[in-house]
Amino acid sequence: MPPKVTKTDQEWRAQLSDLAYKVSRKSATERAHSHDNFPKSNGMFTCTCCGADLFDAATKFESGTGWPSFYAPMSKEAVGEKSDNTLFMRRTEVHCADCEAHLGHIFPDGPNPTGLRYCINGVALDFKPNDD
Repeated sequence: MPPKVTKTDQEWRAQLSDLAYKVSRKSATERAHSHDNFPKSNGMFTCTCCGADLFDAATKFESGTGWPSFYAPMSKEAVGEKSDNTLFMRRTEVHCADCEAHLGHIFPDGPNPTGLRYCINGVALDFKPNDD
């Protein structure tokens, strides 16, 4: 297992855009429909903070929520989960297992085969196309 990626707050601020910093390091949420041009080709969605592989494009689906949605992460080890009781709601937050970047939340209303919807902030992801 690779070592955890740790940086100071100042290092994250220097590396990330203002919005990516607020979302991934401070658990903010970007506006819905901020990524209407999100890649639809084959490839891998990676953590914008540390580059870890998070979601295969084959697991992406159109949820109608305005945020990129996936029905499964690349592997169980790729993401971590924790309870999020902010905003007077009970939700499950999902974060990058390697650097703990906030990615979004998991909901039990996704498609088969998992029935899960990983509702992810697009600014927290980068895309690596497959070398086809």
